[in-house]
Amino acid sequence: MRWIIRVAVGLAVVVLVAFGLLAMIPSERIAAAVSAQFEGLTGRKMDMTGEIKPRLWPSLGVTTGPVSIANADWADGEAPLFRAESLSIDVNLGALLGGDVRITGLTADRPEINLERAADGRENWVFGAGEAGGAGAVPAPATAFTLDQGRITGGKLRFQDAQAGRSIALDDLEAVLQIPDFSGQFSLSVAGLSGGQPVTLDLTGGVFSAFAAGRVVPLTVTTVAGGSRISFDGRGGLSPLAAEGDLRADLADLPALGGLVGASLSRPGPGFGANRLSVAGKLTLDGSGAAFLRGAEILADDNRITGDLDLRPGEVRPKLSGQLVAGPIVLGSGEDGGIGDGQSGGMAAAGWPGDEIDVSGLGLFDAELALAVPSVDLGVLTLGETRALITVDRARAVIDIRQMAAYGGQITGDFVVNGRGGLSVGGRLNLAGLQTQPLFTDLAGWDRLVSSGDVQLEFLGVGNSIDAIMRGLRGEGALELGQGELRGIDIVSMLRTLDPGFVGSDQKTAFDGLAGTFTIEGGVLSNSDLKLVAPSLTAAGTGTIGLGTRTLDYRIRPTALAAADGTGGVMVPLLITGTWAEPRFRLDLESIAREKMEAEAKAAEARAKAELEERLKQELGIEAAPEESLGDAAARRAQEALEDEARRALEDILGGN
Repeated sequence: MRWIIRVAVGLAVVVLVAFGLLAMIPSERIAAAVSAQFEGLTGRKMDMTGEIKPRLWPSLGVTTGPVSIANADWADGEAPLFRAESLSIDVNLGALLGGDVRITGLTADRPEINLERAADGRENWVFGAGEAGGAGAVPAPATAFTLDQGRITGGKLRFQDAQAGRSIALDDLEAVLQIPDFSGQFSLSVAGLSGGQPVTLDLTGGVFSAFAAGRVVPLTVTTVAGGSRISFDGRGGLSPLAAEGDLRADLADLPALGGLVGASLSRPGPGFGANRLSVAGKLTLDGSGAAFLRGAEILADDNRITGDLDLRPGEVRPKLSGQLVAGPIVLGSGEDGGIGDGQSGGMAAAGWPGDEIDVSGLGLFDAELALAVPSVDLGVLTLGETRALITVDRARAVIDIRQMAAYGGQITGDFVVNGRGGLSVGGRLNLAGLQTQPLFTDLAGWDRLVSSGDVQLEFLGVGNSIDAIMRGLRGEGALELGQGELRGIDIVSMLRTLDPGFVGSDQKTAFDGLAGTFTIEGGVLSNSDLKLVAPSLTAAGTGTIGLGTRTLDYRIRPTALAAADGTGGVMVPLLITGTWAEPRFRLDLESIAREKMEAEAKAAEARAKAELEERLKQELGIEAAPEESLGDAAARRAQEALEDEARRALEDILGGN
């Protein structure tokens, strides 16, 4: 605001100098004199080209040609701080002669305003002679003045903030500044376009003289960007930026708001503010760049979060911290497909969502937020009381799960969302005492496995959509279930009778425990050591589950144990194939026949070998030693016979001599 004041006073001087010299000095010399006077007041050079035209009626004033005000000498950009096609200035001569500056009209035609903040915090709109406060330095003017109406038409504003790494652009700028009383109220109205979206600012303040001096005064501000609206009612000042009052923000149009503040924001998904997103509370700006929101209330669709938030400046990014408490959180519903593709809910869906996930908002600030929630409905999964610590560091968010009730058990561990150079997710989770029937009912509408147990899982996925992440997932884990039953199938009776008809709602297979480990690579879960133990059944399993493709290719080898009378003991593999939505179960009788033929062939080979050994032993006296083949035994026996024959021949020769 101080730079606006100095410009206004400087322009009033333009009128006096112009009229004082007009009668005897050409326009170009008038421009030079005005520029020198303006530079003395502000420390910046003003260039004026074209003719300067005075007006005596209906009010005293001048109209200039093109005007520009030099930028700071340290600024990176080559553009001036201010440039306009023309200026029209009207002043009250009587008030001016009496020592007051009363500007009745100030209009800038198609101005370009280029604001810049350096990485070290210097701002190019801070004026002072020589920019260094030397002998010609001018403090904020104490001379009272008024401005009936200052107007900008068809303007442009550019703000390059190297400290925050952002840029703001406003086009088609229309603005009106009114200061009817130097010690009274003032108002500012601004309208323009930001990225093609309309934006407006309406500001009303009290005691302009105090505000211009950097003190806090009553202030009401309303900003509208697209469909978003932010309002503040309280007290505020600009030098330094300080405020205290009530904040209400309707953030229905985040992309438009992001464009206004130089950030890329996308529309949130269901449960995160797709239909409604608002923030309210008591806002305090302490003048150091920190912001505090007390009694905050955040509404995101049907979700309500309350607590206190602090936003403090950081070396690279601001840091958000706070304590938040939420009511029941709903982030999706089975009706919209949940984490499926929308064709049918949850895990029964045909595929994973392929929509790109935008996590650019993670890079706006670092964070440390403690969150307590009584329940979380993910549309497919339902979680109970949850307490978590959420930290964000350089666009990498870590959710440290301190407590999470789920399906009769507890989940602990951490979940990571990394937005550095793309998107990746990972985590280490421990699931203890989870009940399988309600879990799989919610996941896939499958309620046949009744048990409870523990799961350990470590995973990592990379991709910009859920589909890409699931297709590239990798990791490892372990599963251990306690006593339970598999409903809808009687495997024991099926094996003993080789009748696949033992299925239906009245059939079940009880077991004492189930355990196994698995690895995940390329979105495929592989397991080779599944073990199931039951009173009259054991089973081993091996196969794969396509996490990315939602397919099944698994083989279970159940064995019905022998009955008390020694009968039974049959084994028939069970094949599980197809998709998650439509799994297929069948007994692999072909493999039983193949294994039986292989067993009979091995038995026939063993019998033939035994018969041959017996003949060799009886007819030739060849007997195989332990771990010696018949061929080796025959060769050994032949070698021994040759050696015996050679020895007898040698003995005959020696005996003959």
